[in-house]
Amino acid sequence: MAVCALTGKKGMSGNRVSHSNIKTKRRREANLQSKRFYIPEQNRWVRLRVSTRAIRTIDKIGLLAFAQKAGIKI
Repeated sequence: MAVCALTGKKGMSGNRVSHSNIKTKRRREANLQSKRFYIPEQNRWVRLRVSTRAIRTIDKIGLLAFAQKAGIKI
């Protein structure tokens, strides 16, 4: 099971429902990507496995600001 390094997002379970209304268990994984981020303040690269929503937020406010908001030390 994969978990986003910053937001903590992970997969969820539910039912696959057929046309005849038969329910079987299924798993829906979070959309996680392995991505390298550059931190100009520390002059280094960091590789993180993050959700696509987290990538959009990092592009908007920056990695250090997002990590501080999430309470994670990078």
